[in-house]
Amino acid sequence: MPTVGVKRDLLFKALGRTYTDEEFDELCFEFGLELDEITSEKEIISREQGDSKASGASDIILYKIDVPANRYDLLCLEGLVRGLQVFKNKLEAPRYRRVSPISGEPQKLIITKATAAVRPHAVAAVLRNITFTQERYDSFIELQEKLHQNICRKRSLVAIGTHDLDTISGPFTYTAKPPGDICFKPLNQTKEYTATQLMSLYKTDSHLRHYLHIIEDKPVYPVIYDSNGIVLSMPPIINGDHSKISLKTKNVFIECTATDVTKAKIVLDMMVTMFSEYCSQPFTLTITGISCQHFKKIAQLLTRMCLRSQATGVGDEIEVEIPPTRSDVIHACDIMEDAAIAYGFNNITRTTPRTYTVANQFPLNKLTELLRQDLAAAGFTEALNFALCSQEDIADKLGKKISETKAAHISNPKTAEFQVARTTLLPGLLKTIAANRKMPLPLKLFEISDVVLKDETKDVGASNSRRFCAVYYNKSPGFEVIHGLLDRTMQLLEVQPACGEGYHIQAADDSTFFPGRCAEIFVRGKSVGRLGVLHPDVINRFELTMPCSALEMDIEPFL
Repeated sequence: MPTVGVKRDLLFKALGRTYTDEEFDELCFEFGLELDEITSEKEIISREQGDSKASGASDIILYKIDVPANRYDLLCLEGLVRGLQVFKNKLEAPRYRRVSPISGEPQKLIITKATAAVRPHAVAAVLRNITFTQERYDSFIELQEKLHQNICRKRSLVAIGTHDLDTISGPFTYTAKPPGDICFKPLNQTKEYTATQLMSLYKTDSHLRHYLHIIEDKPVYPVIYDSNGIVLSMPPIINGDHSKISLKTKNVFIECTATDVTKAKIVLDMMVTMFSEYCSQPFTLTITGISCQHFKKIAQLLTRMCLRSQATGVGDEIEVEIPPTRSDVIHACDIMEDAAIAYGFNNITRTTPRTYTVANQFPLNKLTELLRQDLAAAGFTEALNFALCSQEDIADKLGKKISETKAAHISNPKTAEFQVARTTLLPGLLKTIAANRKMPLPLKLFEISDVVLKDETKDVGASNSRRFCAVYYNKSPGFEVIHGLLDRTMQLLEVQPACGEGYHIQAADDSTFFPGRCAEIFVRGKSVGRLGVLHPDVINRFELTMPCSALEMDIEPFL
């Protein structure tokens, strides 16, 4: 969960009273938060860098508060105080509204088609007649950074830009240009740079270098201009120095560029709703609302959670208004959760359920656990491998074509090691042996886990299958060891060695196995797997040097 650090005295001043540490801890618990730590800037620096570095640091008490990951409205002092005040019935839940400027038309942000190649979405808003103090300004900047690190995914999904509207003029244009064509003076610099020069300049910057990879390989870079051609920002890297905000700023132009328009709207809502209380007309911005049905008696509880609610007069139906600060509310169950928090979990009466049920272990998992114990008793060591692997692992290295594997592919794999869901357990065990080649021989490993296969009969287009795989690695192939393990497994599953209603093996051809050293396993006339001596080419592709025999079979038919 994200942690918000707030100055204790500033927090108590905003709340209108002081609390003991225990009282505030209890208040946080009632509201669904957790007071994680009571510390100071000096104590933090001393702990992380040593006492010598902490000299001169502030002794002001800080509260470190853990907030839910989806409650972006609690990431700053303003949102936290507002939520607690409404919860304690000391403040009415604010209603946010949009207002038009007294003079002139609303500002416009024009998005060109060129941005589609790099960062296609943008949204914007204006906070008018705002009053900043040093504390408010610091909180404003800190909220941007908190959002950047959380919902914005380190600016990869959304980047926030804030500008002094009185230093620029609309309409504004969001476009994309080759880096050599973009030239401006970036924030806190003394001269102009091209975008190409900026990327080189910031490679050594401890803060901004982490964001360069987002656009540095793109043919064009995103940029926002005002009507006079002044550069406001080059998202997601840096703002222009011309429009930087200060304590004297009265009108703030906020823009959010993004690859995800939904998250961009959430981020913009957070920025304007949290600080609109400092405008001359507090809470003047856009509001969105939905309605849902609940019992009349919880309307007051929901209002305490900043969800304005009122009875509609139709039975037990009430109308719940969702403010733009509550992007975490996406389903009726989210509303019921807030009602439970407001009521107090400790206040819920303990009752006996009206119905009685007896829990049972899932049959497939029960069979899996039983097999694991006996396979370990047979001298084999269990391995646990990743469910994702490379295409090469399940195809080329096993002497097969990827088109024949029924593999479910990852649409945007972050690494070559995780391109597809595995269709067989064998590659994982062979890679485990390769990583443990220095261990004493023989190496006897097994794994019982799921594989994923394409299945057009399923609504998701794929299905899981529980497999059992074992390998024997030694100076000799040891086919008799693997065959013996098969017999022991069938004995445990109470399947007799016989054709028809029992099990038997039958010679088969498989490119993964050595010719003439492969057999197919049949149970009650149905093929459930294969065993044999691996082909030398397969062994070499997994960087192994000794013979290896393997067994893999489906265990679901034995349920």
